[in-house]
Amino acid sequence: MIEKEDPVISEEEAAQYDRQIRLWGLDAQKRLRGSRVLLAGSGGLGAEVAKNLILAGVKGLTLLDHEQVSEESCRAQFLVPVTAQGQNRAQASLERAQNLNPMVEVHADSDRIEDKPDDFFLQFDAVCLTGCSRDLMVRVDQLCSQHNIKVFCGDVYGYYGYMFCNLGQEHSYVEEKPKLVKPSENSNDGPEPKKAKVDPNETVMVKKMASFCSLKEALEVDWTGEKAKACLKRTPVDYFLLHVMLKFRTDKGRDPGPLSFAEDSHLLKQIRDDVLGAMGVSSDLLSDCFVSHCFSEMSPVCAVVGGVLGQEIVKALSQRDTPHRNFFFFDGRKGNGVVDYFGSK
Repeated sequence: MIEKEDPVISEEEAAQYDRQIRLWGLDAQKRLRGSRVLLAGSGGLGAEVAKNLILAGVKGLTLLDHEQVSEESCRAQFLVPVTAQGQNRAQASLERAQNLNPMVEVHADSDRIEDKPDDFFLQFDAVCLTGCSRDLMVRVDQLCSQHNIKVFCGDVYGYYGYMFCNLGQEHSYVEEKPKLVKPSENSNDGPEPKKAKVDPNETVMVKKMASFCSLKEALEVDWTGEKAKACLKRTPVDYFLLHVMLKFRTDKGRDPGPLSFAEDSHLLKQIRDDVLGAMGVSSDLLSDCFVSHCFSEMSPVCAVVGGVLGQEIVKALSQRDTPHRNFFFFDGRKGNGVVDYFGSK
């Protein structure tokens, strides 16, 4: 991570960000204003994350994507004009992204992320990876962890979406809590023990610390132990679905596509059996119907997962409020999400 000067909020910026400064404070906004973020992947989810970060007021955002705009990508990606088919997705997203907030430095990079050297990632305060392979995410996560750079990963598969974050071994933040007022010695509240009461009109800032594990640890949970088996009933099946989808991406170099639905559905079931079998859990955990709901990026799911992912990046960079630790899963069929922790405690 590069050294940075103490950011200064100008009068123009104070007016622009007045509402959120009132919400999370000037210090938090200053930290955001001094932060640079790399966003890999400019699909539907990437567009939502980009929008949220630009509007929040980070210092700089780099859109990294080597893919070209396709008819399908236009359906979920609102930053790309429909006339831009065949152009690079990051370049095609640049104008609309920049127009969201001229005070943020937005850059487009059309290189392949796999070709980027390690030094490239060290210029950022946070790295967000979407549409990347498991091996690449693990590599970048390990690199960034060594240099105190916050790492986020996310994807949307049809009705399903997830987010992962690694904020390091010691992530400090502050949380706003209602102030507790101790009763005075002269209080006449009766013989019952005197307890502190909550003052609804006053709050205090409480400093806290959270610890996170690497993505590799989070994905390599040993499910053969008795303790792990006992946790299976309350483990979101989305965790195992994520393993299946990442394996499909590794094997095929792409995500399941609607144009090859029959072939990909059959392959997904095979991968499910192989992956869950290798993990030591029953393939019955993930019923066959999952293959009907994991094709393409759906705009509403991108909006929800992108909102959560953008919010978590903002919280981490501003060091304000409790972060999600360390996975968030969303199921668009049920309309609900769940936060759960996987990996070493």
